[in-house]
Amino acid sequence: MSIAPAGAAGGSTVHVDRSWWSWNGAQGGYVAALALTAMRDERAARGQGELPVRALSAHFLAPVDERPLHFSAFALREGRRTSMSSVTAVQGGVPALTGSAVFGRTGHGPVYDGIPAPDVPRPDACPVLALPSSLAAFAARLEIRPATGARPLGGGEQAELLAWMRFADHRPLDAETTVVLADALPPALFALWTEARPVPTAELTVHFTDALDAGPADSWALVRIRTEHAGGGWVVDDSTIWSGDGRLLALARQARIIRDGLSAEHPQ
Repeated sequence: MSIAPAGAAGGSTVHVDRSWWSWNGAQGGYVAALALTAMRDERAARGQGELPVRALSAHFLAPVDERPLHFSAFALREGRRTSMSSVTAVQGGVPALTGSAVFGRTGHGPVYDGIPAPDVPRPDACPVLALPSSLAAFAARLEIRPATGARPLGGGEQAELLAWMRFADHRPLDAETTVVLADALPPALFALWTEARPVPTAELTVHFTDALDAGPADSWALVRIRTEHAGGGWVVDDSTIWSGDGRLLALARQARIIRDGLSAEHPQ
């Protein structure tokens, strides 16, 4: 997920090719992962040591296309145990993303696992799901295997999807790849619907556990997305990501807008 070195001012420029498209712009999780990399690079440029990320928040201001996307990252606080950073991304002179991250050293404390991984068949016992390239070109970079009978546009009774997922190149799961997977399944309302409509993300926040503190996890992740509430044209979706061996990696929440038709303009 690394992007160009940040340099002293915390700036970096990337081009997101269309293989990362979702609807009419780059997949939000991928852009958020690039923003996280930019903040890591800014810390490194200041000579700060590597710290695990504890939380990442991204507000999506405009769709991202193939034009140069410039990230500017800044330190907000550098404490003994906690570091906080902010980031903005601009494309064509227009802000496309603003966000922040909390980094924190590993310490000692109580252990509690309140969200155990569901008991589902292993990936090799689950069928492969191919999402339409016209709606989710980025899905070709992933292997998706539904772990239950729920399917996107399946007209089900519950707004929830659960699937094993990994990158097509079987790369290990670090914080950046976990952010991508947190936004990779279709909106959970798709499990109820039979026709697609855009539900773009206005805001995405990912909270990470300590499971990645010692290093990346193996390639498979079990990802669940479900709608907690929908009304007034807005949706709250929660995602949960477990490693292949059942460890909780991250919890994510998105605020989404329900739009009519197949236009996927992001909130302005």
